[in-house]
Amino acid sequence: MNSDLGFITSQLSGIKISTTQFQTSATSPISAPFRPSLQPVARRICPFTGKKSNKANKVSHSNHKTKRLQFVNLQYKRIWWEAGKRYVKLRLSTKALKTIEKNGLDAVAKKAGIDLSKK
Repeated sequence: MNSDLGFITSQLSGIKISTTQFQTSATSPISAPFRPSLQPVARRICPFTGKKSNKANKVSHSNHKTKRLQFVNLQYKRIWWEAGKRYVKLRLSTKALKTIEKNGLDAVAKKAGIDLSKK
């Protein structure tokens, strides 16, 4: 161990771990939860209709049942937004596409509480 560098070398894999990360000060709480900095993952949920996957059984020829998921039919579509005078790229279900065709993009987005100016 080199106390000059502030590193601890692992005996097994040779990975250097900085000791400055683990030093605590009197102002920071000791029992703070660990929150890794991960990017959000796109979920298989339609933001307009709220549709999500359905749990079902996969039934074999011998009538053996296994759990499986039936996912929503999500599509990436560029839709013309009349109020914004531009195209908006959205990931939505085919049911939401039919609803947008019937009622208009502004009405469906307002009902779902989605701000299209961000996208």
